[in-house]
Amino acid sequence: MKTSKIAIGADHAGFEMKSLLISEIEKLGYEVTDFGTDSSDSVDYPDYVHPLARTINDGAMDFGVLICGSANGVAMTANKHKNVRAAIAWRKDVSALARQHNDANILCIPARFVNYEQAKEIITTFLSTPFEGGRHQNRVKKISAC
Repeated sequence: MKTSKIAIGADHAGFEMKSLLISEIEKLGYEVTDFGTDSSDSVDYPDYVHPLARTINDGAMDFGVLICGSANGVAMTANKHKNVRAAIAWRKDVSALARQHNDANILCIPARFVNYEQAKEIITTFLSTPFEGGRHQNRVKKISAC
């Protein structure tokens, strides 16, 4: 059985949470590649998001997790890549719907609005929820149509 490859990255606001979540994701049986940042010093999130999103876009990684203060900046940046469907989730039911209905392949977590335990639940739900396909498949195909 193939081990899924998870790319993870964060800016300074998400650094601490990212560092804690890596071992949790590995405990779930995933291979994790850390795209940085490596400290809580202020950084520009696109410098970390673009390299991570490229690995999702080209299929080198199966899923991505991005963490910043609000999750908006990392989601906007990641979604510039054609085959990326980055979704912001602040609750586990939102992360489930992002997978079920939108086939999201990058999860964006707002570190300033969720605690560590919530983030673990959100990630676990995201990674264990399959895409439903069916009526949602046609909609997902239209996302990168332009």
